[in-house]
Amino acid sequence: MKLSEMKQLLAEHQLQLTKSLGQNFLHDANQLHRIAAAAQLHRDDKVLEIGPGLGPLTELLLQEAGHVLAIEKDQRLVQLLRPRLVSPALEILHADALDYLREHRNWSGWKVVSNLPYSVASPLLVELAHAEQSPDLIVATLQSEVAQRIAANAGDDDYGLLSLLLQLRFEPIGTFKVPRTCFFPEPDVDSSCITLRKREQALLTPEMEQPYIKIVRQAFSQRRKMMPKLLKQHWDASRLETAFANIGLPVTIRAEAVTLKQFVELTRALTGK
Repeated sequence: MKLSEMKQLLAEHQLQLTKSLGQNFLHDANQLHRIAAAAQLHRDDKVLEIGPGLGPLTELLLQEAGHVLAIEKDQRLVQLLRPRLVSPALEILHADALDYLREHRNWSGWKVVSNLPYSVASPLLVELAHAEQSPDLIVATLQSEVAQRIAANAGDDDYGLLSLLLQLRFEPIGTFKVPRTCFFPEPDVDSSCITLRKREQALLTPEMEQPYIKIVRQAFSQRRKMMPKLLKQHWDASRLETAFANIGLPVTIRAEAVTLKQFVELTRALTGK
């Protein structure tokens, strides 16, 4: 969808975009094709798209996938999309995506391909990553700063809670920049598309994921404090000392220096499993 076509469509329907909904629509055909290609779609794929907007990415997804579920919060856009994109493979749902994901927890066998609203991109991805059954692949366009945080490793400036919450189940396998000029209206921040692939082997059993989340959240609650001092709110000092010694972590270490693997080992050590 060319920029001129997008503006014409909005004018015809007298639609004023709402900044609070993160309505910066991607119109550049090259970038849209790159995003769709990153998902490596096949005819038997089921795809979830959050925030289809005017539907340029949706059209590409329908060309490759067997089923597309597009969740749109803006009722005006739902009414515009339904007559424009008529396909037995497409389901357009008017809903708040975050609420929907909290209620629908089985995304096994699905791929997520979306230009996510900036304001809710992180919580949407966390919900997907920690669903009872998370999707096989996520291709998400979002604020570059958030993409950097997701892909960061221990010792990186951007490494933190979001890195660890998503990387527990997913591996970041690629990113590329999407220039501001590719959107209408142009956003105030840079954007990137990141691809996350579900790990073939789970790092923790489902029952151990909640203790892991508890540990990393507490560890990053005050980044400059030593981890044992933060964690002793939930575990006694001797148990922490033993656990840290068993996995070779100094008791003076801060969360930003602890790797994903070490957080996984610490979870096992503190839960006794």
